Amino acid sequence: MRVSVDHRTRYHFTSPQDRLIQMLRLTPQDSADQTVVNWHIGVDCDARMREARDGFGNRVTMLYAEGPIEGIEITVSGEVLTAGDAGLVRGVVEPLPPALFLRMTDRTGLSHGMREFAGGIEGGKGDRIARLHAINTALHTRFALQEEASDAGLSAEAAFQSDHAAPRDFAHMFIALLRGEGIPARYVSGYHTRDDGEGHAPHAWAEAHVDDLGWIAFDPSRGLSADASYIRVAVALDAGGAAPVAGMRMGPGAERLDVDVQVEELTGDD
Repeated sequence: MRVSVDHRTRYHFTSPQDRLIQMLRLTPQDSADQTVVNWHIGVDCDARMREARDGFGNRVTMLYAEGPIEGIEITVSGEVLTAGDAGLVRGVVEPLPPALFLRMTDRTGLSHGMREFAGGIEGGKGDRIARLHAINTALHTRFALQEEASDAGLSAEAAFQSDHAAPRDFAHMFIALLRGEGIPARYVSGYHTRDDGEGHAPHAWAEAHVDDLGWIAFDPSRGLSADASYIRVAVALDAGGAAPVAGMRMGPGAERLDVDVQVEELTGDD
């Protein structure tokens, strides 16, 4: 599949800022299942940008801008060729052992209710792959899908109290349930082209590690394994470590964030 991405992030400040330092996790990496044809990150002000990798192996762009800055727009555009099925993750940079992703975080903790929910999920208790699919399906069935919004820092435990969940919440709950059963699991941020051809992005899902197979991607917001309609960008223990834009600003006042993303499959005529 050939997928195009147009991702615009706008920050508006109530007072001019003296300096901005941002870490942009907005660049996918080549793997056995995705090839970056072209990719460009731009900003609408004077800035210095430096390419690097973070501790999880994600490609990052460090952005440094000197003020006064009243606002900034970060634009991402590119095309990626995707392939693969069954959710298998192959040929990616893996600097860390799977056991690290057993570590619970503030956003992937387990409540008593979540433990009871996991205990009531039938199927797969003697088969690791079947168990992963059972948990994935159970979460998808339990919660109605809510469109992704800005990250308010909601934990898996808090999300579980509701009857609806954004993709980010689904991923956190899936990760928490898996780590609770001793299965390494990690958060994934990226892009997804929906079945109706419209972009549902930025998107979030999760990956689980299975001995002798490696990492397998699951999207509990859809109840399916990730496939060629996904562009994988960054992984971490939870959403905080895989946020597309993170950093700091030096200056008074508040900020407003607007995000506009278009993701679509390109046909042979495009």
